[in-house]
Amino acid sequence: MKVGLIANPHKSGARKTLEGLAVALRAKGLTPIYEKATAGLAGVDGGIPGRELSKEADVVAVLGGDGTMLHAMATLGGCDKPIAGINLGNLGFLTSCTDGEVDDFAEALCSGNFATSRRTLLAARVERDGGRSHDLLALNEAVLARGQTGRLVALRAIVDGELLNHYRADGLIVATPTGSTAYSLSAGGPLISPSAGVFVITPICPHTLSQRSLVVDDDVTIELAPEEPSDGPMLFTVDGRDCVEVESGDRVLVRKADQDLHLLRLEGRSFYAALRQKLNWRGG
Repeated sequence: MKVGLIANPHKSGARKTLEGLAVALRAKGLTPIYEKATAGLAGVDGGIPGRELSKEADVVAVLGGDGTMLHAMATLGGCDKPIAGINLGNLGFLTSCTDGEVDDFAEALCSGNFATSRRTLLAARVERDGGRSHDLLALNEAVLARGQTGRLVALRAIVDGELLNHYRADGLIVATPTGSTAYSLSAGGPLISPSAGVFVITPICPHTLSQRSLVVDDDVTIELAPEEPSDGPMLFTVDGRDCVEVESGDRVLVRKADQDLHLLRLEGRSFYAALRQKLNWRGG
């Protein structure tokens, strides 16, 4: 088995954990292969680009945290292999284990004693007035928000061709179940089980309190668009990256992607256990 390695060089202890993981993998007869920048961090030769890594590896291990996992999604370019997160700190929502458990991780890979959780991805397209388009992929959320203006902006949301609402807000979030624990939650959205076949549309600081989050089926197409030219260009982002300006007359189309993310889970680790830990809920 080939295990692809991607590490966040800005995380404290990243190189030490990377070296320890490589030793643990080799001890179990597994072969580590390095993403190009990660090879530089480890001081080894032979690193390869992320998209090539996603094809060659049987499993990909991402060392960092939830943010590093989101960045790795873009680096890998839509990987269909199991992806495991190794958190350099406390257990996150997207990570499989901590940096102190690399031996357990290597043993799980060797024995096959793990499962995968299929996570829905968002396919977003920014369609320009004039026919140009820009395609993006997201795990957590797609966000259309105000740009440099300091005031609320006017947006509309359309679901499968039918008007949902006209909003006055700082912006709108379309989140996957995985992303329900991220920006959408901070904006007042609900927590959603990762296996639920839904999206959640959440306004950011709406002008009217009656404008609440809405959960919709994930087989719909959601259109977001600015409504007033005087609001200036808005900013569209996915997973906090790939910022694209959206002008009056442009529109953003968001739908379920054709591919999924296969998130690796070790035995005894679950979404609900992560909820209890991260949100300080009661439970063992």
